[in-house]
Amino acid sequence: MARGSARRRTAVALLVTTAFVAPAGVLATAAPAQAAPYCNVTTGSHQRQVERFLKLTVDGRQSLKDCRAIQAFQTRHGIAPDAGWAGPVTWGVMHLMNQQKAAGKNPDRSGRCPTNKGRIACVDLTRQLSWIQDGRKLVHGPVPVRTGRNGHETRTGAKKVYWRNKNHWSTLYDVAMPYAQFFDGGIAFHSIKGSVWSPPGSHGCVNLRRSDAATYWSLLRNGDDVHVWGRKPGT
Repeated sequence: MARGSARRRTAVALLVTTAFVAPAGVLATAAPAQAAPYCNVTTGSHQRQVERFLKLTVDGRQSLKDCRAIQAFQTRHGIAPDAGWAGPVTWGVMHLMNQQKAAGKNPDRSGRCPTNKGRIACVDLTRQLSWIQDGRKLVHGPVPVRTGRNGHETRTGAKKVYWRNKNHWSTLYDVAMPYAQFFDGGIAFHSIKGSVWSPPGSHGCVNLRRSDAATYWSLLRNGDDVHVWGRKPGT
């Protein structure tokens, strides 16, 4: 009787062991690989321009490689849907980047920002660029910005920084506004998370990358001038 009980205990132990220890090959394939996000392999309306910008083969025909590269760009800059289609919104962001790059270190070639006011923050809505100059001397920038979307356009004209709050929280939109420097009612320079190229734009504020917002904070003071001109694309 004792020998029978011992055999039964051994059999149970083996069943328990084999139930919880799977072969190595089963463990390696137990979790299915996550499928890649959907990619639209249809040729886009701005295929050649987008291919050229991303340094892909410029043939005007969408391939899976093209689609993945376009999709990565869209995801990085908050362009929705990020399905890899070379459409007007994606090309619009790229075209803006090209204009910003062309500004180089002489963003005020047109002389739109006043040079007779000393330290001044300049905001070019058309190119979505900002910089700080002192007279004719470029102090910082130009840097890319994101301004007001259609219906919430950043107002143009001569302004002044009137209130600064390094750790500001917007009660209106329930969002953080680090390095906020207000210069026109509720409109301020401040940093954002994510890409400053993500459409459609802000609710009027001039959004900056965190490092640029921190530099603006260190360079500007209450009473400093701000000059805004131009028109944001799409507004």
